[in-house]
Amino acid sequence: MKGFRVGCVLLALMAVAGPVLAQERPPVCAAPVAPTGDLAAWASPGDRAAAADMTGLPAATLAIGEAARVKLLPTPAVRYPLRPEKPGGSVSFGGLVRLHVTTPGTYRVALGSGAWIDLVAGGEAVVSTAHGHGPDCSGIRKMVDFPLETGDYTLQFAANGADAITVLAVKLP
Repeated sequence: MKGFRVGCVLLALMAVAGPVLAQERPPVCAAPVAPTGDLAAWASPGDRAAAADMTGLPAATLAIGEAARVKLLPTPAVRYPLRPEKPGGSVSFGGLVRLHVTTPGTYRVALGSGAWIDLVAGGEAVVSTAHGHGPDCSGIRKMVDFPLETGDYTLQFAANGADAITVLAVKLP
């Protein structure tokens, strides 16, 4: 009977450990690799400061195709136009950036961290169409695609663990 119990315990441990061991591990990088094509601007980000609320958006505009290292604010200081789905806690960082779209299409937002983002227009969240990771060793941790029409959008950053994030928005072909 003792052997049966030990066997059951081992089976239970294997059932729990299997998914943990199978999780995707980030690649080990000897050196950073600069992204190419539409993501090439990632390699030379400018500096931006995120807005704390909608009144600060004109000064926090990010051009499509331009990478920026955005200085964020402590979460309690941000007044989001739409409550983020994952707002983060009082020790996380967030902010707002304006995107101006002149051509309808699918746009990809690339991030250097796992922060939560929402793209807002007219008080509503734009539903994303795809999520993925950036090229290995590029520094792009997360990419989210959105179908956009012409107009202005508010990109909300929430639940970031650091006070800055690198971001790039590009139009897909």
